Amino acid sequence: MNQKPSSEKPIFTQIDVTHTNPEPVRPAVHTHNSSDDSEQTRLLRELLSAQDRQNELLEELVSQSTAMQRQRAAELSQWKQANPYLSRQCREAADTLGKVQAEFLRSLTEEVCENGEVLMDGEFMLQEFVDRFGPRLAHLNGVLQILGQLGTHPIDRRA
Repeated sequence: MNQKPSSEKPIFTQIDVTHTNPEPVRPAVHTHNSSDDSEQTRLLRELLSAQDRQNELLEELVSQSTAMQRQRAAELSQWKQANPYLSRQCREAADTLGKVQAEFLRSLTEEVCENGEVLMDGEFMLQEFVDRFGPRLAHLNGVLQILGQLGTHPIDRRA
């Protein structure tokens, strides 16, 4: 076979992988210059100032978040005191839906165990599974969360 020199660059190149002892790294000789020291000091002070500001902002954020949580807890407590019967009904409904959710999860997990290979191999079957169980599970969880928040805590059943 006649090989012509190609104008294309080769795909592979030769790499030398022989073992050599690396030269020890010597520390750079640094002459202490007062301008270098003052520049480092200035940069460190700027970093410290920025970190202090960041800490102040984080403290303010935590304070606002805590205030919102306290306000929400106070509103829930007022609602529960104003609606004790409805609050107890929400708790009972949450307990019942919790049982429904447990049964739903049992059937969901049974479906996964029985069809695990099909779900892993087939995009269509996985999408079908998610479409069938996903929205129902998400909505049920949302309703349970709301009922649980509005429902009287078991300790408060005397209310």
